[in-house]
Amino acid sequence: MRSTADRIRQAVSFELIGILIVTPLFAWGFDHPMGEMGILVVLGATAATAWNYLFNLGFDHLLNWRRGDVRKTVPLRLVHAVLFEATLLVLLLPLFAWWLEISLVAALVMEISFATFYMVYAFVFTWGYDLVFPPEQTGQAPT
Repeated sequence: MRSTADRIRQAVSFELIGILIVTPLFAWGFDHPMGEMGILVVLGATAATAWNYLFNLGFDHLLNWRRGDVRKTVPLRLVHAVLFEATLLVLLLPLFAWWLEISLVAALVMEISFATFYMVYAFVFTWGYDLVFPPEQTGQAPT
């Protein structure tokens, strides 16, 4: 299991790197001013950071309870990334539509693009993070 400090480091570094990549990319791709998109991305990243902590904590507890281990296989990493992005999409859709003054359908298209980008990014980032900062073993056997 990861400590609270480690989970915070993971969530904050994930979001900061993501903001630096996605803000200019999506401002250009969706033809919105960098400042407008930047504020939206920071708001989304703030919500995502809080959700990242809660989601990963719950996911690891579930893994530990079911398997006695928090290490993730490639299929589990894919499930983790898809579930995280799907739940975040539902949480952020109204914010995107309101902030950019666009329809929910347009916001959904934008959110799907964000989710696709972040799904790939989350997979790569968390795998890399686990290699650089391996989680501690709990020593509990699967039940």
